[in-house]
Amino acid sequence: MGERATTLVIACGALAHEIVALQRLNGWSHLEVTCLPAELHNRPEKIPAAVRDKIRQHKARHASIFVAYADCGTGGLLDVVLREEGVERIPGAHCYEFFAGSAVFAELADAEPGTFYLTDFLAWHFERLIMQGLGIDKHPELLPVYFGNYRRLVYLSQLESPERLADARAAAARLGLAFEHRVTGYGDLEHSLRRASEGVVFWQN
Repeated sequence: MGERATTLVIACGALAHEIVALQRLNGWSHLEVTCLPAELHNRPEKIPAAVRDKIRQHKARHASIFVAYADCGTGGLLDVVLREEGVERIPGAHCYEFFAGSAVFAELADAEPGTFYLTDFLAWHFERLIMQGLGIDKHPELLPVYFGNYRRLVYLSQLESPERLADARAAAARLGLAFEHRVTGYGDLEHSLRRASEGVVFWQN
């Protein structure tokens, strides 16, 4: 690990590409990243225990640990684990909020509560994580069960990619939802990782 103490980032697999890109862009060579499966998006009740296992698995080998998750549907249970383990996370309810920023996300939610959100990762893996992950590919009758109360799909893009934009538009069409696109960049993910890289937020060994 070299002479400089390392900070471990425990991340959602849906953020892996963005975190590695920021790591390279900013020269954060002292950050190490380990990811949990992105499929946990569909089983948020499993996130707290999975994060705890990762913390305990790696705690002795790193100077500090930071968790690159928001609450992500755990209903506060992730925060219970993190308080017990002395580890901090990205603020916010979910990745849509920390990418868009709290104020912008609140505006989007107020304008249309029935909004389904995609990030670059979710647009790219829409078929695997949403259609297959929720069983809609095999049981199309589930589509209105899951999405009957949605009216709009908002694509929050981290990068301006014609391919991902096309994926997001196709996802909206498949779900029968109105489409909107907002370019967010890395939002609060970058700010949180910068603080972690500087040792501002971390558990000390």
